[in-house]
Amino acid sequence: MAQKENNRSEKSELHPRNKHRSRYNFKQLIGTSKELKRFVFKNEHDDDSIDFADQSAVKALNRALLKHFYDIPQWDIPKDYLCPPIPGRADYIHYVADLLGSSNKGKLPKGNNIKVLDIGVGANCIYPIIGHQEYGWNFVGSEIDPLSVESAKRIVDANKSLQGAIEIRLQPSKMGIFRGIVGAKEKFDAVVCNPPFHASLKEAEQGTRQKWRNLGGTEKEVKHVLNFGGNKAELWCPGGERAFVEQMIIQSAQISNQCLWFTSLVSKSANLKSIYSALIKAKAFEVTTVQMNQGQKVSRFVAWTFHDEAAQAEWVKGWKVKA
Repeated sequence: MAQKENNRSEKSELHPRNKHRSRYNFKQLIGTSKELKRFVFKNEHDDDSIDFADQSAVKALNRALLKHFYDIPQWDIPKDYLCPPIPGRADYIHYVADLLGSSNKGKLPKGNNIKVLDIGVGANCIYPIIGHQEYGWNFVGSEIDPLSVESAKRIVDANKSLQGAIEIRLQPSKMGIFRGIVGAKEKFDAVVCNPPFHASLKEAEQGTRQKWRNLGGTEKEVKHVLNFGGNKAELWCPGGERAFVEQMIIQSAQISNQCLWFTSLVSKSANLKSIYSALIKAKAFEVTTVQMNQGQKVSRFVAWTFHDEAAQAEWVKGWKVKA
């Protein structure tokens, strides 16, 4: 198993193709989405900002960003569901594009002939939105939570540019990741996944409290509000992130010829050793870890393929790459 580490030298910057490398231009965003205006105020540095501890404000910011940068006029999520930070989500998609390009002599594949599977698409449908609007890829989004399925489908149906490009599927099995979702003859060029972070509801609640304190929330607010939302399926599963990714690796080996690159975010660097061991056991041909940095936050995703160089070259012959 070949393994390589890809660390960025400029840790404070987002991916070069990320549209969110600059500070939020709130005047511009308000011009696109008027509802954002009531949440914007001057902070102690006399800069425009919002209260990032306010779910409604963060949701309004996301709507403005999606409308302004991705031509998505209609986007909403149910109350208390995960409201994702869009710049970091976009980074993941851009690095996955680079990963696919690495199998294609550096040329980034674009267009609807590229098919990506999002494991745990969530109510927000954010990865398929960015991936399709930026690269024209088609997506299948899987989800175990019926309300998230309904929400994601509503988003797709409400935006003409997404229709016919994103399919949302309900995962019928609590133990299933690829089983029950990927058809016997179905192929994907890449898999993306933001796995449940915590190992229990108690751990998730502790994480929420800490996040709220970091955002300046009072103890009373901490008890009553979930920062950025997040329901059970989005925030935790038995064994947490490590167990989920390891199960994902086991199941990926069962469909090794049906996907070029499998990837998953890994929030805790302490989980990498165990994940690498699982990949060795699964006999992955190549593993790469891509580090991403958003301000003070450092994240990463692990990618693996069961295809050697010759098999990768054969796979990409099916792509019609646009310059």
